[in-house]
Amino acid sequence: MLDQADDSRSDDTCAIKRLGSDDEERWDDFAKDAPQATFFHRAAWRGIIEHGLGHRCHYLYAQRNGVITGILPLAEIRSRLFGHALISTPFCVYGGVVARDPDSAAQLTHAATILADELHVDYLELRDRELHQTTWPVKDLYVGFRKAIDPDPDKNLKAIPRKQRAMVRKGIAAGLQAHHGGNIAEFYRVYAESVRNLGTPVLSRNYYMRLQRMFGEDCEITVVTHQGQPVAAVMSFYFRDEVHPYYGGSVARGRDLAANDFMYWSVMQRAVERGARLFDFGRSKQDSGSYHFKKHWGFEPRPLHYSYHLVRAKTVPNISPTNNKYSLFIKAWQRLPLPVSCALGPWLARDLG
Repeated sequence: MLDQADDSRSDDTCAIKRLGSDDEERWDDFAKDAPQATFFHRAAWRGIIEHGLGHRCHYLYAQRNGVITGILPLAEIRSRLFGHALISTPFCVYGGVVARDPDSAAQLTHAATILADELHVDYLELRDRELHQTTWPVKDLYVGFRKAIDPDPDKNLKAIPRKQRAMVRKGIAAGLQAHHGGNIAEFYRVYAESVRNLGTPVLSRNYYMRLQRMFGEDCEITVVTHQGQPVAAVMSFYFRDEVHPYYGGSVARGRDLAANDFMYWSVMQRAVERGARLFDFGRSKQDSGSYHFKKHWGFEPRPLHYSYHLVRAKTVPNISPTNNKYSLFIKAWQRLPLPVSCALGPWLARDLG
């Protein structure tokens, strides 16, 4: 399937290769310059998923005349509970093929389907922002929220609809303070409680430490405190001129303080200081609480096109919390003591790509 060295090919033939450690810089240079690429196309995710979560990766790239013309990050999730899948990219909201030309895109997609068939996975999933696979089944569960931000913070505040802007001011009046460059211990304590309250297993602290170490200044933690105590925290990713607040939440008492609104407003201000011009609020499930929260901030939802090549599976998978068969588990998880959820969570969360 993958061309390692074939002298019979002409120089202008598109060859599909596997990413090696010596290719990572070239891969990232391509991702940095490709308009369709995202933070989640960076090569470092391969090491994070393989070494931090224990899943095998298959990062493919297209090359012509010695130059990379397309990339496709893939990871194989094998779980007794949730099945066997090949995903671009698990634990990330975006993925899929990024290519300079249609032939490179087609060759990468074809290589991925062959790989999925060879691995006998249940399905191949490509998490595209735009619809590319027009003949594949598509899941319409998720939408994305992205909006340009102004260099003037006052204009950004005024752009927030009145009711939600009042929540930001409520947080300011309550004396909330935002601290950028926060530490993992404070972040994890808040975030783990937040996702436990939602009935969701949390990944290990080491996973978030690895993200911070691998991405350096492009990974920033913001901690919001009230009277010196952390009430909200978020880990944000920076890519080109975009900011993506990705892992975030608040403790229970933070809700009465409008801590989440204050936190995201603080991240927006910080992003402007760092030169960002686009705020990516991530994905949300249709008609969920986070969906309505982001709409109230003035962001308009856009469909995310998660496309599927079915191998052993007969239908598009549904391992979302919206699936009724997980409702009892979610309710039970919400009642777990926090130390117990932190101990058990990583074992489950590592398979929920």
